[in-house]
Amino acid sequence: MNRKPEQKSPDGERIAKVMARAGLCSRRDAETWIAAGRVSVNGKLIASPALNVTKHDRIVVDGKPLPGRERTRLFRYYKPRGLMTTNRDPEGRPTLFQHLPKDLPRVVTVGRLDFNSEGLLLLTNDGGLARVLELPATGWLRRYRVRAKGRVRPEELDNLRKGVTVEGISYGPMEATLDREQGHNVWLTIGLREGKNREVRNVLRSIGLEVNRLIRLSYGPFQLGDLKEGAAEEVKTPILREQISGKLAEDAAADFEAPLRDVMAVAKAELQNKKPAEKPVRKTLSLRGPSKGKFRPKEKDGHGRSKREAGNVKREGREKHGETAPVKNQRGPHKRKQGRGDRPGPRGKR
Repeated sequence: MNRKPEQKSPDGERIAKVMARAGLCSRRDAETWIAAGRVSVNGKLIASPALNVTKHDRIVVDGKPLPGRERTRLFRYYKPRGLMTTNRDPEGRPTLFQHLPKDLPRVVTVGRLDFNSEGLLLLTNDGGLARVLELPATGWLRRYRVRAKGRVRPEELDNLRKGVTVEGISYGPMEATLDREQGHNVWLTIGLREGKNREVRNVLRSIGLEVNRLIRLSYGPFQLGDLKEGAAEEVKTPILREQISGKLAEDAAADFEAPLRDVMAVAKAELQNKKPAEKPVRKTLSLRGPSKGKFRPKEKDGHGRSKREAGNVKREGREKHGETAPVKNQRGPHKRKQGRGDRPGPRGKR
């Protein structure tokens, strides 16, 4: 049974929905935070998400006021294989939120991709928009490129257009096209409009195909394109407003006019508010002996002269009287040491 978009109450909106719309967390996480006693409204802790709030209520999460709503934003993200589409994994496997680019705001995912699946995953800072876009009632086509081990006949793929039931689970119509065969594998293009857990893998297994690679190419009007693995790119507001319009925008309560929060500016402000640490005093080793780094005055002789000054005076006195200081290791021409070639050999042999 398809869920219907939640209608706005005249007395405000559910608090979990407001928290998700502020980009703080998903609605499911908001309900968990409320049950854990992390949220208060107008100074009182609340224990249940069954509470409507308005713009006049003061909401505090973990001791900090709920940030004001910013403009609805959407990002295209190339999810790599080997990442869980969740904030925390009980088994300790890596999650995509640990690998998102640092310049993104707080975002939630639109739907999910399996651990071993890759390709386009939409991210948004608006939890209300995420919920509406992942509903089957929205009717957006999701297209996949699939490599699977095995062989398949065209009529078997045609039967998938009627929908199938696998192990008691009913799956809706699926568009499947055989692109080519490669060794023991086949490449298919798959299109579907609901996206149950492991739907493509389970349906193809029912006709004898084992999926070994799955890449999502598109989600509604948004394409993977030439986006690089692990990269994210924002959908420009005019394009987003064009694609999310009419009843879809009304159900999501999207806001394309609100201001933007500069993530990097907020982080910079938080760093500036921190008290700067005092610079440590560097201690240097001294080569001046017992003076321990302090300047040691020069020793003076009896006339108040340093040793160097006294030596200069003595030298000047010798030069005045025609005396010269002896030069160490001085050799004259007659003192030149003979080399091997200068030595006379035996008589008659030169």
